[in-house]
Amino acid sequence: MFQISKNPSMFHISNNPSHGVQSPDVPRRRGWKSAAAALAMTALLPLSQAAHAAYPDHPINFIVPWGAGGGADLLARTSSKIMETSLGVSLPVINVPGADGMVGMTKLLTSPADGYSVAVLIGDTYALLTRKNPPFKLDQIIPLAVMIQQPSGYWVNANGPLKTWDDLVNAAKKKTLTVGVTGFGSADDITTRYLKSKGIDLQSVPFAKPGMRYSSILGGNADIVYEQTGDVRSYFDSGKMRPLIFFYPDRVQIPAFANVPFSKELGYDVTLPQFRAIVVRAGTPPERVKQLADALQKVAATPEFKAYLTQQYADPNSYIGMQGASAFMQTWLKQAEETIQKSH
Repeated sequence: MFQISKNPSMFHISNNPSHGVQSPDVPRRRGWKSAAAALAMTALLPLSQAAHAAYPDHPINFIVPWGAGGGADLLARTSSKIMETSLGVSLPVINVPGADGMVGMTKLLTSPADGYSVAVLIGDTYALLTRKNPPFKLDQIIPLAVMIQQPSGYWVNANGPLKTWDDLVNAAKKKTLTVGVTGFGSADDITTRYLKSKGIDLQSVPFAKPGMRYSSILGGNADIVYEQTGDVRSYFDSGKMRPLIFFYPDRVQIPAFANVPFSKELGYDVTLPQFRAIVVRAGTPPERVKQLADALQKVAATPEFKAYLTQQYADPNSYIGMQGASAFMQTWLKQAEETIQKSH
């Protein structure tokens, strides 16, 4: 009924037969398993804590796919400074210019979708989606907000021979006029090609850096520059540049531009106003997307940001929150595609 080992240390005998014979190694093995389980839980604890760590807990990169000093750069620096208050971390601005904004966008799209990288997406880069083989797709990004909308127009050297839109049209009958644009396929270029299809002899000339575009008409390297109101405000206020036309649905409600004609009243069906949105990579956790979008909503409501819009000669009702930003951008893209079709 019982088995007794010659080595008593290996077994013990129970008076209760139902207990059978037990080895002291059994509780030892159970102890080892418990210890191993506890060790595993301890090892997983940092991962669990990281997954539930407060967001954000370190700086958020604010990517600007254009050079310093331009409109996208100013938006990022204005917004990031205000966002630091509500998010509690710094948002360093990182300028990554090149390829009509695609070098910077590539940096965003190759960064982790964790909410620690945001980028400024402007109409000129967004217009690249009209290409047959676009460099990125709309479903790769999540628009957090449209922060600024500005009338775009043709600007000339205020001391040059072109004083009115009629002067430009007449001059284009005698020679090809060059237009400084951000790049081929941009909103600037789409608008210029549309006007060329209407019999105005224009030729796009890309300048990657904002400063180069602005100086192109002052130095005689281009006849016209396509630009937004606020981006060239200093040149306009100092009397160096003058706008001849705005590509906007109606007259710009800014006293300084009250007499500048807009495209539709001159018979040109093209209005691609510049917009600048803040986006994150698709796949970013929804709660982090919401937190970033909420922070931008707070930015738009501050006196500092409203003053920035005024200084930029922007639409005072520029801001479109996350709920409406995607629809706005889809409508804008459709208009760009239709403009290209009308240019053939």
